[in-house]
Amino acid sequence: MNETYELLRNLTTPIVALTTRTGDKVNGMIANSAMRASLSPEKPRVSVYVHKFNYSHDLIFESGRFVMHILDADQFDIVYRLGFSSGREAAKLDGIPYTEGLAGLPILDGVVGYFQCRVANVMDTGPSTLFFGAVEHAARGTGTEVLSPDILRRGMSEEYRRMYVANLEEAQRAATRMADDIRPLVWRDLK
Repeated sequence: MNETYELLRNLTTPIVALTTRTGDKVNGMIANSAMRASLSPEKPRVSVYVHKFNYSHDLIFESGRFVMHILDADQFDIVYRLGFSSGREAAKLDGIPYTEGLAGLPILDGVVGYFQCRVANVMDTGPSTLFFGAVEHAARGTGTEVLSPDILRRGMSEEYRRMYVANLEEAQRAATRMADDIRPLVWRDLK
């Protein structure tokens, strides 16, 4: 990896799970690019970059809704289930305990907390879309320690480490091919 990329890895956020629903299609994925996007306690906002090749990207874009979950440090199983396969090939939420929130959105059990969001705006970044979410409901869960990238890397089995590196390299190649393909997006108000 080059020096610039290694420096960028210092700008990390917690590992989060995103879930979404469009009609009877539900899916979830793992993201490491989520952050608070508002200083206002009365108008909480979040943002997250989602790669366009993820099935969840299409569902979030279509539905205009997602849940961002702050994962607990012991929720490696969620990372493996949602981060190492595609929802186009498997029902990734099958067997993962969750309840339904607003608009039937899946809310995962055992998380530190979650934010149910309505997409308020989007920005095309080439290989990804930046989703800007207006938080409609948030709550603490039963988890206690936030899953950071360092905790994940330290606790990952060798088998999953190999899979992670292979998936990362594939995603990096796709992102590099798409990096200059930025187009204006038209967003609709889903109030």
